[in-house]
Amino acid sequence: MYLCFYTVLPYFLGLAGKMKIVEEPNTFGLNNPFMAQGNRLQPKVSPAPVSGPAHLHHLAGKCFSLTESMYKYEFCPFHNVTQHEQSFRWNAYSGILGIWQEWEMTNNTFTGMWMRDGDTCGTRNRETKVVLVCSNSSKLVQVSEPSTCIYSLTFETPLVCHPHSLLVYPTLNEKLQKEWDEVEQARYDGLITEQGYNNLLRDVFEDAGLLKSNKVTETVAKAETRSEKHNSLQKCQEDYQKQSEEVARLRALLTLNNISFESQPSTLAQQHQSVYNVLISSVLLKHGCFLCGRRGERCNDSAG
Repeated sequence: MYLCFYTVLPYFLGLAGKMKIVEEPNTFGLNNPFMAQGNRLQPKVSPAPVSGPAHLHHLAGKCFSLTESMYKYEFCPFHNVTQHEQSFRWNAYSGILGIWQEWEMTNNTFTGMWMRDGDTCGTRNRETKVVLVCSNSSKLVQVSEPSTCIYSLTFETPLVCHPHSLLVYPTLNEKLQKEWDEVEQARYDGLITEQGYNNLLRDVFEDAGLLKSNKVTETVAKAETRSEKHNSLQKCQEDYQKQSEEVARLRALLTLNNISFESQPSTLAQQHQSVYNVLISSVLLKHGCFLCGRRGERCNDSAG
């Protein structure tokens, strides 16, 4: 028996030396296939495309976590931010604090990454601003909630230590750089207001994919306005056609009864009123009466 044990033991030790540690699959905090369907987090929108400084694009596809006060926070650059309660409760909270949308920029500098459209929080959606800070290693170091449903994360990385690492202008292509130059010149020459300057600069950033574009929404709104105008014009034309046909019918009726009418009224409304007055007068005359005063009262027989 002991001989058998010592004979087999080296075999198992050999297998142990060859065993591979399987890490948890990177699912960016969402739709983990090893979790029950009801526990998987369901995002409302898809992340925006990767944008900004090219050297930060290497962070895409990676995730960094931090545990504070029984909660594990996971930041996946250019993807999302999630929160997971570290407890054995059957209904432990897990949620999405934001999905990658756009950059925050001030004075030609990237100042933060905005993760928006997270889980519902009252009447709004949760959102998170991630601030990038220079350090000798990449790690998530701080999480706070400065206001209800709005979170702030501090992410340290050596990728932002260079003085020019977060400049906006170098990330633009030549065409957009030229547009920005023209906007700056127009502002310097006093040709545009401060609001106009900010709007034009936003257009440049939207075209570069640094800000979430509102142009699709505006285009839809304009299309709806055009549709309403088209419908109104079409209805007006249809009404005009019907009224014109009615005027022609009434004129034919008057002509058939040898009743004269004003031939050239200035407007369609006057045409209707003129024809109406003639018709009323003819009817009253046929019944042996005429209009007295403004009320159209029936006259006494002696009045005729």
